Amino acid sequence: MKINSQTVIVSAPQQTVFDFLKDANNILHLLPQDKISDFKATKDECSFKVQGGVIISLIHDGEEGKDKIFMKSGDKSPFPFRLTIHTGLKAEQTEGRIAFDGQVNMFLKMMVEKPLTHLFDYMSNKLKEHFA
Repeated sequence: MKINSQTVIVSAPQQTVFDFLKDANNILHLLPQDKISDFKATKDECSFKVQGGVIISLIHDGEEGKDKIFMKSGDKSPFPFRLTIHTGLKAEQTEGRIAFDGQVNMFLKMMVEKPLTHLFDYMSNKLKEHFA
């Protein structure tokens, strides 16, 4: 299952946005605080509980230039997935979006596709707000 968030324009230089997103501690600033709990992080990984008690863990899995940061699911996540955070230079600003690629069956897809789409759009918009 593939999901792409909305593309947003962030009012900050690409390197600043890239460095912010590279530190997993900063993921907390992008999540809906009323829908998560037990956030724990280091520079390279984070985990949190979402409504319903599901634990999501993300592990830094490399980068490509200043354009892409890769994160993969950790052991506690309910299914394997990979996130690619795209940052592109747009004049003096940065264009950003999140691409999700998860291995889910059809039943699970029907349950998680809409909430995940909303979550990634929310996170993209919070990134934009963070640098506003």
